Amino acid sequence: MFRPGISLPGEHAEGEQPRPVEDVRRPSAAERVRTLAQSSVSALLTIPGTEQGAPQPAADLMRTRTVGPEGDVLLLVPADSVEARACTWAQDDDLAAVMEITDVAPVSVPHRVRGRAWIAGWLTPVHGADRAACARLLAQAAPSAPAPGDSRQVLRLEVGEAYVDDLWGAEDVEPDAFAAASPDPLARHEAELLQHLAAAHSAQIRDLCACQEWEQAVPVALDRFGLRVRGWSAEGSCMDARFEFPEPVGSVDELRHAMHALFSAG
Repeated sequence: MFRPGISLPGEHAEGEQPRPVEDVRRPSAAERVRTLAQSSVSALLTIPGTEQGAPQPAADLMRTRTVGPEGDVLLLVPADSVEARACTWAQDDDLAAVMEITDVAPVSVPHRVRGRAWIAGWLTPVHGADRAACARLLAQAAPSAPAPGDSRQVLRLEVGEAYVDDLWGAEDVEPDAFAAASPDPLARHEAELLQHLAAAHSAQIRDLCACQEWEQAVPVALDRFGLRVRGWSAEGSCMDARFEFPEPVGSVDELRHAMHALFSAG
């Protein structure tokens, strides 16, 4: 099913995104934050009151993270990082921290930042048996990441509150909702799937949007409920269109059938 979006003048700021106006099936705010928290997109952890320099390299804090069974965010950071040292200094005291996650479209489109999420809570180091369990979870999330050891420290961010501002809108997320949510089943493969659709199926994507007078049309986001396409005219105006799948998909194989149905209908 086709759903129109809101047109957006080309001179608007990068952060201002086209957003849907129709009542469509969509991931909940908690699911969207959980998806970003468990993704490999860029993240920055801020600890108020500490002297922090440049962000850690992508192989460390920004990408080596996951969510534990209790809904805490687990991070693998260098043992000599500001974050690890601050936790050591704090000992048993609550150490407030905020993680900001920035989601950038993996394809070239106007207004490429698709959204941001903020997770605020309390940061503690993980020791003992818990450390081994958390290390296994982190290894599953990022198999190529270094294992915890003398040079790497596992930290736990207990979620106190969360907030998301993305293509669907801006919403608060409670800790219980975050803990109960599941990440989108396509999130791990979304970047390569969007790049494949843009490179190998551009004609079918344009056919889907044939009713729009667009100069270009590029798939910009994908979730279990549907596909979002961003189009823009020669004058620079920008709009999103949403195409719903007949049923929510739970795997890449199911997605292939859903995309075939969309293209056939188009």
